[in-house]
Amino acid sequence: MIILNNLTYVYRKGAEALSNASASIGGGIYLLLGENGAGKTTLLHVIAGLLHPAGGECLIDGAPTSGRKPEIMRRVFFLGDNMSFPFVSIEEMTRCHAVFYPTFDAEMLNRNLQRFGMTGEERLDKLSLGNRHKAQLAYALALRTEVLLFDEPANGLDIPSRQQLQTMIAECVEPRQTVIISTHIVSDLRNLYDGVLVLSRGKLLLADTTDSLLGRVSFTVTTVPPVSPLYMERRLNSFHAILPAGDSDESGDVDYELLFNALRNNVKL
Repeated sequence: MIILNNLTYVYRKGAEALSNASASIGGGIYLLLGENGAGKTTLLHVIAGLLHPAGGECLIDGAPTSGRKPEIMRRVFFLGDNMSFPFVSIEEMTRCHAVFYPTFDAEMLNRNLQRFGMTGEERLDKLSLGNRHKAQLAYALALRTEVLLFDEPANGLDIPSRQQLQTMIAECVEPRQTVIISTHIVSDLRNLYDGVLVLSRGKLLLADTTDSLLGRVSFTVTTVPPVSPLYMERRLNSFHAILPAGDSDESGDVDYELLFNALRNNVKL
């Protein structure tokens, strides 16, 4: 369980990247949404213990991540966009790094690498950006940490590899794990999300499970404007709307783009 208590982070020049963010984030796969500069990467860094908050705290099972205690750090892994691994290959990374993670699964790593057509012996600095990122994703998932944080995990992947990534995450992630995925391309992993976090200008506007959200509102697409929507957009010849739960015959999935736009327009859900 991740607990954010009035979490605030301020850059050295005084700009506030996060402002009094509070949430309880349980097991499952969470989509982290926000515009450029909203504070998404900063939030992931704070959860990973890579940044120290200016105020408030981030706790994992009651322990602050800012303390960077080994018993907490071995339960968390962060994979950033264009992040470099400090070893020649995934095989060397496994020998020197995975030993600090008691949940590491070598068989899972081999399966993940094979899905991407790799062995783990490839020199990371000789791989293309996309293939290097595939190897890193295969490794990160195989660590099986309690908290797993991804910043734009599909960047640099071609269409078949993105499909493989979706299958891989579905197979590798267990209910006990909390996985937070920051991405601007929500369609890649749309069917996997158990919850959503929405940041805008450093403010955490929403932190909820999809089941809880769909218990309050429904998402619908119609050819005529629905009556009394909470929020609505016209896209080409159809109307995409958020309605109170029970006001629509449809029980569609969450439209994350519509949800994000509604929250940025101060719609209360």
